[in-house]
Amino acid sequence: MLLAAPAAHAGLFDDDEARRAILDLRQRVQAGEDQRRTLSDQVDQLRRSLLDLNNQLESLRSDNAKLRGQNEQLARDLSDLQVKQKDIAQGVDDRMRKFEPQPVTVDGKQFTADPEEKKQYDDALDVLRKGDFPGSIAALNAFRKRWPSSGYNDSVSFWLGNALYGARQYPQAIASFRSLVTAAPDSPKAPEALLAIANCQAEMKDRAAARRTLDELLRQYPQSEAAQAGRDRLAALK
Repeated sequence: MLLAAPAAHAGLFDDDEARRAILDLRQRVQAGEDQRRTLSDQVDQLRRSLLDLNNQLESLRSDNAKLRGQNEQLARDLSDLQVKQKDIAQGVDDRMRKFEPQPVTVDGKQFTADPEEKKQYDDALDVLRKGDFPGSIAALNAFRKRWPSSGYNDSVSFWLGNALYGARQYPQAIASFRSLVTAAPDSPKAPEALLAIANCQAEMKDRAAARRTLDELLRQYPQSEAAQAGRDRLAALK
């Protein structure tokens, strides 16, 4: 019996160590499980964070696309506005030009004329071209009354003389032609005006006056085309 006691005591120690080993193992397993749960929670949190970040990224992409679309629309609107502004400015310029004096050249004479002034002159000549002598006389006289200092007035005198000649108002035609020769002797129409005066005088049967006028034409404008016609007319009057 005495010999068995130490062996039993040794077995008791072996059981304690085994229990401690088991307990230690359990603790390590538990610690590992706790660590696994912690890592799992961290992974879940990371996944949620990544999902939230991805959602934010998609939202930013969507907002950026909207902003890009808005910017493109703003660019189109700005371009349209610039085109409209340019059209409006051009329209204003065009309307302003309708009221601004324009450079004009008539019979080698350069001057400026208001748009309405030019239109009234052109309209009066259109009436004369249609053979409406009374209408053109009225239109040319109305022009001269409205624009007494117009650069067109030398030309008006010539065409008014032609209209009066066509209406057989010879004395008035002579006065109109003569006013051109007196006011603008350098006008290319002056030789024609003298020839027209001679024609009026011939129509009035005043052959002597016609010859004097033709002599004046040949003396003052010998190289003109009107002078050549005047020579033929002068020969016929002799």
